[in-house]
Amino acid sequence: MSRALPKYNKRRVAAVGGAAAVVLSGAVIAGSALAGEPGGGTKARPLAAASTIACPDVRSHLPAVPASARAEVDRNLTLLTTQIREADNRLATSTGQGGPNFVQNAILGPLKDKRASTIDRIAIAIGRTTTKPQGLDTLAACTLGGGQAATTPQGTGPASGIGAGTGTGTGTGSSTAATGTIACPDVKSQLPAVPASARAEVDRNLALLTTQIREADNRLATSAGQGGPNFVQNAILGPLKDKRASTIDRIAIAIGRTTTKPQGLDTLAACRLVK
Repeated sequence: MSRALPKYNKRRVAAVGGAAAVVLSGAVIAGSALAGEPGGGTKARPLAAASTIACPDVRSHLPAVPASARAEVDRNLTLLTTQIREADNRLATSTGQGGPNFVQNAILGPLKDKRASTIDRIAIAIGRTTTKPQGLDTLAACTLGGGQAATTPQGTGPASGIGAGTGTGTGTGSSTAATGTIACPDVKSQLPAVPASARAEVDRNLALLTTQIREADNRLATSAGQGGPNFVQNAILGPLKDKRASTIDRIAIAIGRTTTKPQGLDTLAACRLVK
């Protein structure tokens, strides 16, 4: 009996040792998998590493910029760079959000709208002194690089013309029973007396506010069921606010050329969904 015990103990030690080796091996394999080592699976790369936003260069397409417009043009060129940087950051921090159209609806679409307004301000600044450059609006759209294709936009992009009628910029919109309608603060009623020299430009931008709401209402009606819970805010209300902010700013600037520039109109840019 005294001689059998050592053999038994040896067998038990060998078994325990073998089990420990298996456990350790499993830990090593699991660790390799998490670290993305060969044979251990692939580590998920962040979206920022795989994709970036590429936009056409605007500066290289500009004509000679008059000295009187240089400061405003440079300021807006810098803003274009900032907009791309912000969109790139949004791309990197929103991995996995939304549906298949999320990048187009929530990032590329709003970026195009912002760029269109900024590029338009550049063209207007140049046009005050010399011939206003044409065709710059074609530089507004950006693409997603890094091997990930963006889906074709549906109903996105900046307004290309002035809507019919004089419009007041209110948010009555067309009725969309299934999803609601978009309501926006009235801008016309908040304006001071508009100088005669600014009347045409102000009326044109008030009409544009109405067009923007109509387009957003149509987008709301035709995109029911798309995206996640933040789709309406990210893809419709957010871009609409950006468009309205630029249009309202142009109204204030037009008035301010002749008299005191109205303040606080930017608070009228945000709209809401009414069901």
